Amino acid sequence: MKELILETLAQSMNVKQAFFNTYTDTIQSCALAMADALKNENKILLFGNGGSAADCQHIAAEFVNRFQMERSPLPALALTTDTSVITSIGNDYSFDDIFFKQIQALGQKGDMAIGISTSGNSPNVLKAALEAKKRGLSTIGFSGSKGDLQTICDYPFCVDSPVTARIQEVHILLAHILCDLTERMLFNG
Repeated sequence: MKELILETLAQSMNVKQAFFNTYTDTIQSCALAMADALKNENKILLFGNGGSAADCQHIAAEFVNRFQMERSPLPALALTTDTSVITSIGNDYSFDDIFFKQIQALGQKGDMAIGISTSGNSPNVLKAALEAKKRGLSTIGFSGSKGDLQTICDYPFCVDSPVTARIQEVHILLAHILCDLTERMLFNG
């Protein structure tokens, strides 16, 4: 078991190191855009499925409550949490529309949309990202190394790993770094 633990840790560290070596400049640009959007009283909308849905809730909580410093709340909303909205859209229209219709209802020009899909091909995430872009939202995509999400988004973050767990580990670290940078820029931390 010890060997497996250390092997998993090494894999995780290697994937993270390769990702951050590749995306440092894009992370900086994205954090600047997030800070500008929030400074201009826009909001962050997040969407994804399964573990990515949970990550959306986690990230939204970091912005709304706080991350590393005591500060005023920042407007972020996980579109994964309202079961009445999600199930009514899924029932009346399609599961592919559960985030799309929420982007239509809540997304405004200047907002930021974060779509998370480890495959990069979740139909409901792609449809919502396309709608966000059409409505003038800046789009951020967290994905694996494949899929169409990377071609849609203004800020594509693609983790080069075939292992979903490694992709998700990078996604949450990336989200924490974006929260930290944004918070520091807005509140001079």
